[in-house]
Amino acid sequence: MIVADRKQKLLLEKHKDIARIDQESKRTHGWYVRVRYKGKTHSKFFSDRKCGGRYSSLLSAISWRDQTEKKLGKVRTNKHMVTVSNSGTGVVGVRLNEKLNRYEVSWVTPQGKQGKTSVSIKKHGKKAAFERACEIRKNRETARLGM
Repeated sequence: MIVADRKQKLLLEKHKDIARIDQESKRTHGWYVRVRYKGKTHSKFFSDRKCGGRYSSLLSAISWRDQTEKKLGKVRTNKHMVTVSNSGTGVVGVRLNEKLNRYEVSWVTPQGKQGKTSVSIKKHGKKAAFERACEIRKNRETARLGM
């Protein structure tokens, strides 16, 4: 009974970089793993049928993810890590929206959800708005990481 409970718990947990695929139309059932590191994506699908069931395929997916991260030199963590800025401001999670005349701030909450807000350039001026946006981002990241 305890083993069945452990299996059920593992199947219901969220696993970083692992997604469940159940596509009846193509009779595809399994776990899809995607490991991103230094701009490259490594992925693999673990079929329930080939691995011997839903639980076995999940164990295979977790094992592959952990081995792949180790091989690549990526640190294993379940925390969401933000490492690259494509915002144009040079600050991760802060981007300028010229059309709406504001800085938009985004972050990940301690619960793993996305949070966002914006700071008006019209109200605060461009420099002060940017500084406020950076401060919001810094405070939210500090809260998420428990620092």
